[in-house]
Amino acid sequence: MAKNDENRNYKVVAENRRARFDYAIEEDLEVGIVLEGSEVKSLREGQANIAESYAAVEDGELWLVNSYIAPYAQAKTFGHDERRRRKLLVNRKELANLWSETQRKGMTLVPLVLYFNHRGMAKMKIGIAKGKKVADKRETSAKRDWNRQKARLLKEHG
Repeated sequence: MAKNDENRNYKVVAENRRARFDYAIEEDLEVGIVLEGSEVKSLREGQANIAESYAAVEDGELWLVNSYIAPYAQAKTFGHDERRRRKLLVNRKELANLWSETQRKGMTLVPLVLYFNHRGMAKMKIGIAKGKKVADKRETSAKRDWNRQKARLLKEHG
């Protein structure tokens, strides 16, 4: 029963599906996110988009830039700005690692998934990624098509 209670709270709010196509993700990291009350309520309704957003290390802090959380209808007086910069929470060692990774050529921090973990806390998974060239994207697409075709053939003859 305890196992079921843990999984009941887990909920994916927003996913950046395009990130794995546009970027080669070397490693990912779970980070906390600082939110206002109306933002949390809006996220619980699944009203968010992280497709055009990115993370950046500025002044010794990690920030999520250009993410969208829809306004919460019942929070008229104490609403929030939909596209405000949100602080991401990591420890100092991880922050130093992220900063050194982004200083390398072509590396960027890409938000992958925004979700509530099993304890009901809002978390985000960010990836340390390198942008793909057009040829790399074609190769990824061809590989995915071949895997689909292979699965289809195995299903028919298996």
